[in-house]
Amino acid sequence: MAEVRLSNITKKFGALTVIPDMSLTVPDGSFTVLVGPSGCGKSTLLRIISGLEMPSDGEVMIGGEDVTFAEPSDRGISMVFQSYALFPHMTVAQNIDFGLRLAKTPAAEREARVAEAARILALEDYLDRKPGQLSGGQRQRVAIGRSIVRQPKVFLFDEPLSNLDAALRGQMRVELAQLHQSLDATMIYVTHDQVEAMTLADQIVVMNRGRIEQVGAPMELYDRPMTEFVAGFIGSPKMNLLPGEAIGRHDVKTVGIRPEHLRADHESGDWPATAKVVETLGADTVVYADAGALGEITVRLPGNMRLNAGERLFLSPEPGNLHLFDKDGNRMEQTS
Repeated sequence: MAEVRLSNITKKFGALTVIPDMSLTVPDGSFTVLVGPSGCGKSTLLRIISGLEMPSDGEVMIGGEDVTFAEPSDRGISMVFQSYALFPHMTVAQNIDFGLRLAKTPAAEREARVAEAARILALEDYLDRKPGQLSGGQRQRVAIGRSIVRQPKVFLFDEPLSNLDAALRGQMRVELAQLHQSLDATMIYVTHDQVEAMTLADQIVVMNRGRIEQVGAPMELYDRPMTEFVAGFIGSPKMNLLPGEAIGRHDVKTVGIRPEHLRADHESGDWPATAKVVETLGADTVVYADAGALGEITVRLPGNMRLNAGERLFLSPEPGNLHLFDKDGNRMEQTS
């Protein structure tokens, strides 16, 4: 395990600055997720930590050691890629211990490490198979196993689940969380999927246009987003962002309200609306409603509340659950 500290990192590609003066601390033993839309700089930042990219300026520290210009193999890190990067002609066991063989690790130690990784990842029955005989989830576990046997200080994951279908992604999220608990390792994970970020992380770093919008625990970002961008990015369905006039505040540019913090009634309420699309999800019913001048509003209701498209309803925000943002998109505190 090791703390990762980035100080004043800048990255330029020619005249284009993709990361302008960023500092970040990843605590020892944490599961830190870098999340943000495509092109926000999260994968570039991960590559700088790994040594696959050099920063234009700034310092990278891993475990208290300056590794800014060190080779990837000298940083004590291991990286898992989106594409698995397995050798198709090798067995699972050979893929897992490939790096150990390059490092001339003794055979007995290699065998013990592979066996332990296979046990952790439930791959014992697949060690003699080739990657082509495995499912996508099993291939990703082999790629993770190759990282585990190297016993790195820091695990780096670059969108490792994006090639999997929805069911496998959910399963692999659980397995990654269990892996972190069993290894008690420092993990840095890149994704554009905020659901992955919320379910896996103990620290989320929300990035936007190469800058950090907010760093914090998942529910801290959910309950108290410090910018309008974070408010709209974290949460599924996403937060409703409405004009400040919706609550009679002309000093507020935007008012946010999460779909689950709206009440719906057929008789009375603050905002008249018409249900346009109704999604029945079992435990929840999600309604996409047209609220006239306020625009489209999303409402999450109990699953036993039945609505049909075209029905009129009245929406009211729950007291104390409004999020106010000024003209610069920064959080404002409620004064009343």
